[in-house]
Amino acid sequence: MPYFTVDISEQEQWDQLIHAAHSYDFHHTWYYHQLSAGDSHPFIFVFEQAGHFVAVPLLKRNIEDTNYFDCTSVYGYAGPVSNLDFSDIPSSLMQQFLQTFLHFLKKEKIVSVFTRLHPLIHQHFRPGQTGGLYDNGKTVTIDLTLPVAEQRQQYRKAFRSKINQLRNKGYKVRQGIYEEDIASFAAIYLQNMQRLGANANYHFDKNYFRQLLQATSFQSNILLASFEGRDTAGVFTTCCNNIMQLHLAATHEDFIHDSPMRLLVEEASIFGQSKRMQHLHLGGGVGGQQDSLFHFKAGFSEHFLDFKTWRLVADTATYKALTLKKAPTMLRTDLPFPVYRFL
Repeated sequence: MPYFTVDISEQEQWDQLIHAAHSYDFHHTWYYHQLSAGDSHPFIFVFEQAGHFVAVPLLKRNIEDTNYFDCTSVYGYAGPVSNLDFSDIPSSLMQQFLQTFLHFLKKEKIVSVFTRLHPLIHQHFRPGQTGGLYDNGKTVTIDLTLPVAEQRQQYRKAFRSKINQLRNKGYKVRQGIYEEDIASFAAIYLQNMQRLGANANYHFDKNYFRQLLQATSFQSNILLASFEGRDTAGVFTTCCNNIMQLHLAATHEDFIHDSPMRLLVEEASIFGQSKRMQHLHLGGGVGGQQDSLFHFKAGFSEHFLDFKTWRLVADTATYKALTLKKAPTMLRTDLPFPVYRFL
């Protein structure tokens, strides 16, 4: 079989492979995977043929009280990479990759795979009958190749007015480069997560942000909006390849009424242009929903992208057995994938 794996212990090989891909983002890098590992084990499955490759970075997890495993992707937008654009991959190459990947999963006792796909990379990823692609709503992206004046024409009229008001009122935006800036952003972010009742998995601390800022395979930045000497909101952005991500964002509860995040998004787009980025990806709503968060982001751009997940069951019998063990009489159909982890 023309495949191999790259382990998280093999940093140089991991980085070389990702850098050889036609398109990739910071979510695919070795640095982000080792930072995101937790109790899982990161690796890349690589299929090679005739000078081309298709590879999938994954987090391998033990399934409790069994000798089986499953795989998921890092937080954010990951998915397969290739040295070819996915729109140009021959169907025969894709089919052989999928068959080989399925063989590998069965051999390694990996029952299922769940991976979030990247809206800017995977619009043409087609896994055929190997698992399924599931719609997870839309995401919003700003075209940074356009002059700022043209970008602004796509803003909601009320957004343009509000940004002007914030500037006139005295709001300022700066790049956070000092330890106290990291602490300030972390405090606003944590307060925001607690106010929203977010899952504890998303309660990142200042050490997490400090580590991201130290990455060398992509650039991370904190932008802070301040008013009368107080930090009111912040965004944590990444720049990798030609893609800028609005990775995390938060507003201090005392300044929600002013919505300084609108100013921060515009300043982030200006910052991204200065770094020669082509896209500012704002992401979508919570859980892919077209909720108030999505509505806010859609106020900046008319460019929407499909956000999908790839879900694959490699061992149907074991998947069913694991599910029935947790719930002998399955009634709910709204659970996330893989179901046995959420019963």
